Amino acid sequence: MTRDCKPRAGAPVDDADHAAKTGGNTAEAPSSSSPDVGAPFWRVKALSQMSLAEWESLCDGCGLCCLVKLEDEDTGQVYTTDVACTLMDGDSCRCKDYEHRFERVSDCLKIDLAAVANLTWLPATCAYRLVGEGRDLYWWHHLVSGSTETVHEAGVSIRHRTISEDDIDEADLPERITEWGGEG
Repeated sequence: MTRDCKPRAGAPVDDADHAAKTGGNTAEAPSSSSPDVGAPFWRVKALSQMSLAEWESLCDGCGLCCLVKLEDEDTGQVYTTDVACTLMDGDSCRCKDYEHRFERVSDCLKIDLAAVANLTWLPATCAYRLVGEGRDLYWWHHLVSGSTETVHEAGVSIRHRTISEDDIDEADLPERITEWGGEG
């Protein structure tokens, strides 16, 4: 079993008018020309150059990282279930104890630079993956839209679509494997 915890989504950082500037764009690759002084941080900085506040604000709040995953021991294939970590609040799509998650959940995996580079199962819509690949954020990302609700409205999040691991027997996990699509 693999468990992953992600940084929680925060308010937009240092660019309150970014939604107006981006015009609701989709995941287009950022320009490789000289940095635009007025451009949002995710378009001009590599993940390794971001401040903690910038890094944390990249999280779109979808909750996909906080789902229980199963790995096939023979093939290495990772399957995602609809079973959420004990600390995931399925209504708010937030960790119930973000600050102490590593102490409370022994196999919680921190999403950091190494994780972004090595976790092939990160969703194609994940902001860390997108920025790491030199791509832009989707229109529904709160740093683009200005609202933390658009990830849920776009149907990309796990909100109201999971069961807590506290409410299921571990032997039943294979029956809970789910394809998590999402609109980009």
